[in-house]
Amino acid sequence: MIFIKLTILLFYKRILLLRFLMSATVLLFASTPSLASAAAYPPLEELSTYQMPTDMSRLHFYLITVDVGNQVYDNFGHTALRVVDENTGSDTVFNWGLFDVSSGVVSFSFDFFKGVMNYQLGLSSPQTEIAMYAQQRRTVWQDKINLNNTQKERLYRRLMWNAQSENRVYSYQYFFDNCTTRVRDYLNEALSGKIAEFNTGVTAYSFRDQIQSHYSSVGIVAFSLDVLLNSNIDRKISAWEEMFLPLSLRQRLMAIPSDVAVAGDLQMLLSESQILLEYQPPQKQLNAYAVVAVVLLAPILFLFAMLKKMPISYFTSHSRYGLRMPGFSFRLLAVLAVITSVFSGVYGILMLGSWFASDHLDLHHNLNLLLFWPTDLLGLIVACRWFFAIKPWPLSHSATPFVYYYLIAHLAGMLIYFVIAVLGLSQQWLDGIAYFVVPSFFLYTLLLTLVGFGAIKPRNTLL
Repeated sequence: MIFIKLTILLFYKRILLLRFLMSATVLLFASTPSLASAAAYPPLEELSTYQMPTDMSRLHFYLITVDVGNQVYDNFGHTALRVVDENTGSDTVFNWGLFDVSSGVVSFSFDFFKGVMNYQLGLSSPQTEIAMYAQQRRTVWQDKINLNNTQKERLYRRLMWNAQSENRVYSYQYFFDNCTTRVRDYLNEALSGKIAEFNTGVTAYSFRDQIQSHYSSVGIVAFSLDVLLNSNIDRKISAWEEMFLPLSLRQRLMAIPSDVAVAGDLQMLLSESQILLEYQPPQKQLNAYAVVAVVLLAPILFLFAMLKKMPISYFTSHSRYGLRMPGFSFRLLAVLAVITSVFSGVYGILMLGSWFASDHLDLHHNLNLLLFWPTDLLGLIVACRWFFAIKPWPLSHSATPFVYYYLIAHLAGMLIYFVIAVLGLSQQWLDGIAYFVVPSFFLYTLLLTLVGFGAIKPRNTLL
């Protein structure tokens, strides 16, 4: 009876400990709110020094919308404004998507990681812009923006202010201040807030949903962003916020009536739609989670099928686990180790490093750090040993506890992560990784504890 009570007490204490660990984990990785504020511009009243066109009725504005591309930087699409002034014969495209890589790709990438993203407004001819998109094989739409003379004056004044060299550079933020939100904000200002009035409420989608949708043609990028971004991107976004996407902006502007009438009929805000270029959009790839699950799980299950018990020595009945067909099995284990070590280690470095060194708040406090550790990169050394020596990594008596505690800590992190995902204890969307990655990762780590390491055999000495 006493034994039963002690067993129940110990079990209860373990449950309390697990609950404490999960609660502490959720609090530790509770995300920092993203900075969702719109860019601040000087009031229009302060921008009265620019020369206006002599006849505003001969000034025309066009929305240029570019479809998604197949590169990492253009998978959201692009937006620009075309300004045609028949008074002077000028025809100019305002493009807020330029960035400077003259310092080198490595330097630019590091600045991007730190959150230092200085984009700028560029002015060019329509021919130059269209030729660039034709080379990229991207569809381009053009829509006339129907504005009255007062609205045209407001928009023109804002564009002239932005075109000044001291005002061209801005701090890019992929959701809240990009090439599309600049056009949205300027048009909303010219229309005295009309766009915001027509786009209230919350959509059915989160930023993560939009990221997954737009990067479906680049599976590895979609998966990586899912790992690296925290719960800041998991709330449902507003209709206003959704217009950070070029195609969403165009679609929503098409539903807004203008203040311009032709022959007594009120025009919509966008009209005279044209397709300037037309190409097939990038093809969707296989679901990244399904690919990861198959690539990891199939060889892991095969290696489990290769398990066999082996005696430690001829003089004892104790045994350990080994692998049948060691020449093939250990090399397969090494390949798995390279894949998991690289991805886990790099993801871990990026998440942990960004927490301390980056201004990207969407990368901070990420629960995926429970799974992906920077120290996992050391597994590359172990993988080389398995591949060439075709046997377990030999551990000294002093190193054995450290290695096995490390593996057990990994297993515990996976269990805590899975429980948090299943019970919905975090605002961060964890389901994809929890159901498609964690099972394979858990079995792989368990396999390492069984066959990946062994004790150093003592040398026989003659006394």
